[in-house]
Amino acid sequence: MSWFLDRIVERASADCKTIVLPEGDDARTLEAAVKIHKQGIARPIVLAKAETIEKSGLDFSGIKVIDPAQSEDRQRYAEELFALRQAKGMTLEEAYELSGTVLYYGTLMVRLEDADGMVAGAAHATSDVLRAALQVLKTAPGTSLVSAFFVIVVPDCPYGHDGAFIFADSGLVQHPDSHQLCDIGISSAHSFKALLEAEPVIAFLSHSTWGSAKSPSVDKVREAVALAQEKAPHLPIDGEFQLDAAIDLAVGSSKAPGSAIAGHANVLVFPDLDSGNISYKLAQRLAKAEAYGPITQGIAKPVNDLSRGCSADDIVGVAAITAVQAQAVGK
Repeated sequence: MSWFLDRIVERASADCKTIVLPEGDDARTLEAAVKIHKQGIARPIVLAKAETIEKSGLDFSGIKVIDPAQSEDRQRYAEELFALRQAKGMTLEEAYELSGTVLYYGTLMVRLEDADGMVAGAAHATSDVLRAALQVLKTAPGTSLVSAFFVIVVPDCPYGHDGAFIFADSGLVQHPDSHQLCDIGISSAHSFKALLEAEPVIAFLSHSTWGSAKSPSVDKVREAVALAQEKAPHLPIDGEFQLDAAIDLAVGSSKAPGSAIAGHANVLVFPDLDSGNISYKLAQRLAKAEAYGPITQGIAKPVNDLSRGCSADDIVGVAAITAVQAQAVGK
């Protein structure tokens, strides 16, 4: 593990949160739940049938297991979901049906504070996880957008925060407009402070630095910077920057003289998903960086989506990150 994940696990263990793992039919989820419990990272709740746990052969002593279809809370959850969605045409019967499914039951647990966060996606598509989260939990105050980022930790790197950066959006929003880029930048700044315990320095990236090139894509980024500076004047935000100007002080001083951000950035906001996704994979493969994510931001309470190719240890790491996000929500 990198220093980042070591610290995340330490923080999660110091203020234990309840994390629901809805995909109890998946062997990786069950293995992860046992590790999370034994390491004291969180209090895991697994959604599964009792016979599934018995067949796994794992020691589930001290771990709460719930079968949503048989839960005594299902009716209460259904009534909550109905109250949330009746204006959209949902009936109580439909709400009751959905409340018996693992993703909706899990997100309702989070909404009603029976859990502090949820980790899913090992056995469900991203769209399914986020649909349940947005219908039940909604977006966080101050943002209209759910986005995703990676924490990138580059070994022996003089840039960023001890080689650590947030790359956003690198996992979800394909073609953000200027307003969406603005929200991605501000959300990413808050995520950086919550997870890395340091002050964010936010650079909006482009193939241009301060008007060195002209194109509609550059105009979009420049507008996003102006919107973000107006919306969050307390945050250090600047751009548009080429990558080297954003993170290298000598280049930044040359290309953007007078900017307090150039050369110091640790939160990198990419103009679209293509550039963000390509960049994090380049850092991971060529610079041997550790990449943690995609981590979801912009939902009112922590819900994180896993890759369907994840390992049990990946689930443990994301659960620790989700627990720390829950600590930040609590504050």
